[in-house]
Amino acid sequence: MESADAIIVGAGPAGLACAACMRQRGLDVVILEKAGAVASVWRRHYDRLHLHTDRGHSGLPGMPMPRSWPRYPSRAQVVDYLESYAAQFDLQPVFHCAVHTVRRDGSAWRVETARGEFTAPVVVIATGWADFPHRPSWPGADAYQGLLVHSSDYRNPAACASKRVLVVGFGNSGGEIALDLAQAGVDVTLAVRGPVQILPRELLGIPILTWAIAQARLPARVADFINAPAIRLAIGPVRKLGLTIARKGPRRMIEEDRRIPLLDVGTLARIRDGAIKVRGGIERFTRDGVVFAQSPTEPFGAVILATGFHPDLRPLLPEVHGVLDDHGMPLASGRATPEPGLFFCGLIASPTGQLREIGIEARRIAGLAAACQR
Repeated sequence: MESADAIIVGAGPAGLACAACMRQRGLDVVILEKAGAVASVWRRHYDRLHLHTDRGHSGLPGMPMPRSWPRYPSRAQVVDYLESYAAQFDLQPVFHCAVHTVRRDGSAWRVETARGEFTAPVVVIATGWADFPHRPSWPGADAYQGLLVHSSDYRNPAACASKRVLVVGFGNSGGEIALDLAQAGVDVTLAVRGPVQILPRELLGIPILTWAIAQARLPARVADFINAPAIRLAIGPVRKLGLTIARKGPRRMIEEDRRIPLLDVGTLARIRDGAIKVRGGIERFTRDGVVFAQSPTEPFGAVILATGFHPDLRPLLPEVHGVLDDHGMPLASGRATPEPGLFFCGLIASPTGQLREIGIEARRIAGLAAACQR
């Protein structure tokens, strides 16, 4: 059994940031990663993905992203950055080490893995969301003969080049995958079940994240009220496009529902010019397509489920109390929990940018972890 001052589960941005901050405080840290490299989730993302938050607000503690990079770095650049970050702070995760359970063992935590057991007084769960794809079920889906995949399995338009494609969901993945397909000349339709929130990636030439940070101390309702006119002007009317704007503002949607509004990077323009069609929710599947709730049946050779992720950490933490909600999501991220020495990082959506929030949480967790050693 190997022991350390702290164990971090996951070698993505949150795990690396926590490890770097703890190392700077002199803690002996072990990072456990089930894949064979850091940033495994970023390596799997679709090819065209770029950060939705600007470079200046997306660097992790102690190492900004290169100033020579574009304002919104590409997926490949983010992978390069995270590799460089691990090297900069001499972070050497234990790879191919899937964590099975984390249990209390006296005053410490015992982490059971595919490669043996590890113990430490501090454990940080930094697994991210992408290993928990949400795949809704519909009547007839089992009989559907076309390609049916989750957005986490999508890479580029090549597999869909000769098909009519339905993308289900209007979050950032759904909007950007539909745009990717449309730009490749694929016949693509978006299924949008209910009201949505859409934000421009920039407002008056300034990244939308900068506005969110400036208003972070305002109550969500107040920030949403102030921003609504400028956002409506920026995105333009959408009702004739088959879209309805939700009554709940984007800030409230993030904080109350943990839903991220669409940051528009060109999807609306392609809906307006007809390259991306919009339909309502799905009622059921047929052998070669879907029946929509409010429009006729249509054939589709492929359906991509951009239906998000629903992390459930209950199997990983079978004996903890008061730290997870009824769905297995942490009640708090980046803060102390009712279980001494147990922390979560980067597992709750932030209105001021996920990577920025990870940096804030990592510094705070490192301070709390250092206090646990005294």
